[in-house]
Amino acid sequence: MTTTGGVDALLEHARAGLRRLDPHETRAAVAAGALLIDTRTDRQRARQGELPGAIVIDRTVLEWRLDPRSASRIPEATGYDRLIVVVCRQGYSSSLAAAGLQAIGLHRATDLAGGVEAWLAAGLPTTTGPADVRE
Repeated sequence: MTTTGGVDALLEHARAGLRRLDPHETRAAVAAGALLIDTRTDRQRARQGELPGAIVIDRTVLEWRLDPRSASRIPEATGYDRLIVVVCRQGYSSSLAAAGLQAIGLHRATDLAGGVEAWLAAGLPTTTGPADVRE
């Protein structure tokens, strides 16, 4: 997709294909077996805390780690029908990341609306680690 509307148009296009989850829906999805993928930086996670059950994957390698056909996938990347919820700090880059995952066939990929800031505002728990970081 090429857009002349800038990043806001790109974000709107990405979100049009997502059924974004709120914090409580995200927590329930993870309890039911969804993969929770945290793309925040080390510094953001140190400030905000770790999300219980999250796998930390750097945004630069996200598609390779989650594509079931990739030689660089993580063991949890078991199929294209797996529900994947991407999380970032505020819910912007996670929308673009989820749309990218959908583009490679992970049609149930989505993100947490509002990011970790929404999670915290909802009073949901965080941990101090250690994080499950995958490189």
